[in-house]
Amino acid sequence: MKRYFVLAWMAQAALLAQTQEEPVVLTIDVENAVTYRGTVFDAAKIAKDPGPTTSVNQSFIEGIGVGDIVAVNGKPMKGAWSSTFYAMPFRSAPTPGLPIADFDLGGTNHCTWQIYATDGSLLAVIRDTGAGQGHIVVGTMGGFYGAVGTHQGGSTAVPARQASTAEDPANRRNLGGGKMSVVFYLYPRVRPAIAVTDRGPAIAHLDYSPVTTANPARPGETLILAATGLGPVKPALVPPGAAEFSASPLQEVNAPVSVVFNGKELPVTSKVGWPGQKSLYWVDFQVPSDAKAGMATLGLIATWIPGPVTTIPIGQ
Repeated sequence: MKRYFVLAWMAQAALLAQTQEEPVVLTIDVENAVTYRGTVFDAAKIAKDPGPTTSVNQSFIEGIGVGDIVAVNGKPMKGAWSSTFYAMPFRSAPTPGLPIADFDLGGTNHCTWQIYATDGSLLAVIRDTGAGQGHIVVGTMGGFYGAVGTHQGGSTAVPARQASTAEDPANRRNLGGGKMSVVFYLYPRVRPAIAVTDRGPAIAHLDYSPVTTANPARPGETLILAATGLGPVKPALVPPGAAEFSASPLQEVNAPVSVVFNGKELPVTSKVGWPGQKSLYWVDFQVPSDAKAGMATLGLIATWIPGPVTTIPIGQ
């Protein structure tokens, strides 16, 4: 346990606040998107037809959209998009059967986006609600606890297939559906960051001595850093700060975490909650073997959220 308690100065590290107003941009790719409209009123016939079925847009008819999340920002992911809505496209000059309004607007949607890693780990849950040109987004679980933003923009390669609630949704993937990309602009409540002490960034060698100008990092060596803002740990995934991290067993950070060294994204070799702490994390990473002597930039990314950048000295 020496490894996790000897660096008391790291455990007492205080983050130097850096405000970053830029949003985190997520592009979520969805396939097999189907809109099921509630056109069946006989309960005995709901979800019984092996399909495919068809439906039309009708006012006051509730619908449910479902699709498979397949990628986030170009990286393979798993998950589900689901949406509940009423087919109420507001019109300033409506045709019979449509609601009148001052402006042409779409109906109101309530969407949930559940994002998983390809190994089945839950990474984030975000919800959005809105109509017309944009939706209000709130992060509810995983890496985006407390995040706010907007779902605005995207593209549709194949429109969602229009089906009836008579269709058996178990056949959705076999019957196929639409393909779309949706763009989110999120403002996280917390960003990942390397903690800072009164002696500088909380980064150390494996012998626990701090990385300083007099004791710089070396190409190819593994370094230890103390971090904040990495989100929940496995297995409970409770909101960060709600409980102390355990020492036995160590609790791994659930989010994908990477180090950005001189602008290049690198994997980490370990990422755990610091035992006895609630919001401090232990991260190991390897300095690139071809790192040049001088000052190098260093930052963190967790669940697609980039953090502030600091610098460390690199020796020969």
